[in-house]
Amino acid sequence: MNPILPTNQMTLNCQTSLQGKIAFVTGGYGGIGRECVKALLAHGATVAFTYADGREPEADVLKIVNDVPDRLSAHALELRSTVSIQNCLAQAMTRWGRIDILINNAAVGSATVAAYANDPNEQDSAMLSINADGTLKMCQAFLALMRNKITDYSLKIINLSSVGGGITAFPGFRLSDGMSKAAVAFLTRQLAAELTDSMIDVFAICPGATNTKMFQASTLDAMTPEQRNEFTDHLPKHRLIAPAEIANIIIFLASGYSTPLHGAILDASMGLGVRPGLITERAH
Repeated sequence: MNPILPTNQMTLNCQTSLQGKIAFVTGGYGGIGRECVKALLAHGATVAFTYADGREPEADVLKIVNDVPDRLSAHALELRSTVSIQNCLAQAMTRWGRIDILINNAAVGSATVAAYANDPNEQDSAMLSINADGTLKMCQAFLALMRNKITDYSLKIINLSSVGGGITAFPGFRLSDGMSKAAVAFLTRQLAAELTDSMIDVFAICPGATNTKMFQASTLDAMTPEQRNEFTDHLPKHRLIAPAEIANIIIFLASGYSTPLHGAILDASMGLGVRPGLITERAH
C-alpha cells in the first residue's frame, strides 16, 4: 500500500475508470450522442444507445452495433411514449444486467421538430413533450429500476440542456425550445436536491453553438457561405463547438471524479452563456 496516498484516495482512483460500466445514451445515432457513444467505448464502457423509432435508419444503426457487438446495443425509442421509454430501459437491463450511467441526450430543435408536426402549435407541443417530458419520464424510469440497487460507486444521470434556456435567454429564440431546455435544467436541480443522500449523481450540460445536424438545420443552413463565416467569427473563440468536446465533458461526469459536482448545471458554451450579447455586440 502506498503510505503517501490516503486509503479513500486510492479507492477513488479505482472508481474513475469506466471499464466495465454500463451506459445508456438516448439519441446515440448522430451528433453529440454518437460522439458520446464512441468516447464511452474508448474509455472501456459498455453502451446501450437509442435511435428515433421510424425516423433514423435501422439498417445503419445495426451496422454501428455490428462493429462492437459484445459492448454495444441499439434500441428504438419514441420519447413521447412512456411505454417505449420503459421498454428501452428494460431491453438494456435484459441485455447488460444493469445501467450505471444514464445520458439524456435525445432532443429536437427549432428546425428538426418540423418532422413531428406541420402546425407551429403542434410543433411546440412536440418540443416540450420530447425534450422536457421525455427526459423527465426517462429519469423516473431509470430511478425506478436502479435507485435501490446497492453499489460501491455512484450511478450517474447526465442531462443535456442548452445554453439557451438552461443558462440564459436569447432574443428571437423559439419559446418552446428555450422552455424545454429550462425544464431540463430545473429537473436536474430538483433531482439533485432529492438525491443528495443517495449513491446517484445528477448533472446537466448546457452546450452552446455546437456543430451538429440539428444546429445546422436550425441556424446555418439558411445562411450563405459568407453569412456563415461571419456568424462563426462572432462566436466565442471564433468557432463552433465540436460534438466530441461535449462528449469529453460527459466522460468526465461519468467518472468517479465528478461526484463533488452533484447538482451542477454546466455552461459548455465557450463563454456565450456569460456574455449572451456577444454576437450582437460585434455586429455593431
